Amino acid sequence: MPLVSVVMPVHNSAATLGASVRSVLAQTHADVELLVTDDASDDDSMDLLQDLARQDGRVRPQAAPEQGGAAKARNLALARAKGGFVAFLDSDDMWLPQKLERQLAFARAGNAPLTFTSYFKVDGDHVGEACDFTPNGRVVEAREHVTYRDMLVQDHIGALTAMYDRTMLGTRLMPDMPKRQDYALWLSIMRDGHPARGLQEPLAVYRSGRAGSLSSNKLALVKHNWALYRRHEGLALFQSALSLAGATVHSVRKSRI
Repeated sequence: MPLVSVVMPVHNSAATLGASVRSVLAQTHADVELLVTDDASDDDSMDLLQDLARQDGRVRPQAAPEQGGAAKARNLALARAKGGFVAFLDSDDMWLPQKLERQLAFARAGNAPLTFTSYFKVDGDHVGEACDFTPNGRVVEAREHVTYRDMLVQDHIGALTAMYDRTMLGTRLMPDMPKRQDYALWLSIMRDGHPARGLQEPLAVYRSGRAGSLSSNKLALVKHNWALYRRHEGLALFQSALSLAGATVHSVRKSRI
């Protein structure tokens, strides 16, 4: 049984997918399975995945029956998970080689069911492999300890760094939401009384827009955050407004890194 099940949704990611997959396979902690769900891509993503699976049996691709979005793609992968830990990585991001080794030791030492780490940011057109990455000073710092109340003000967890312990939490699925399903999952775990612990070491690489810009995607997330607070978390109007303000400020700050 693999110790870590890595969940990766894919949609038209052929340009970056290879580097993302190789960053998982090159981990110093090698006891992993990479569960990749192709969400009805119309590029070469699935062909690339099949080639990678032939080269390394830890890559386990699956085609979604129809395009359903990131939450459904992740949940299809989670349904196949065999590991005691579940970690998440999108198909345009990367892990540095010691990410899992360091985070597993951190989680075990602190008996923490949900952990995350700091991470580097690069521009969206970044080219290169994780094993050759040179630290660039653009770091989103992880907080040491995050509670449910903290998370209502802003999402402190980078999804590309998140990992949860299935032996402690069971299998936790992503809520079926068009956006912010990862944020909703962290909130549901912490709402049940499980705070998250952050490892303050950058161990992943996140592709973003130009430093200092606030993309249209960030602005579009405002309505999705509002739906999350009101419908998924059931917050009152005033509390939702406070949470939305905090999330917006946090998003702007991160965009400037």
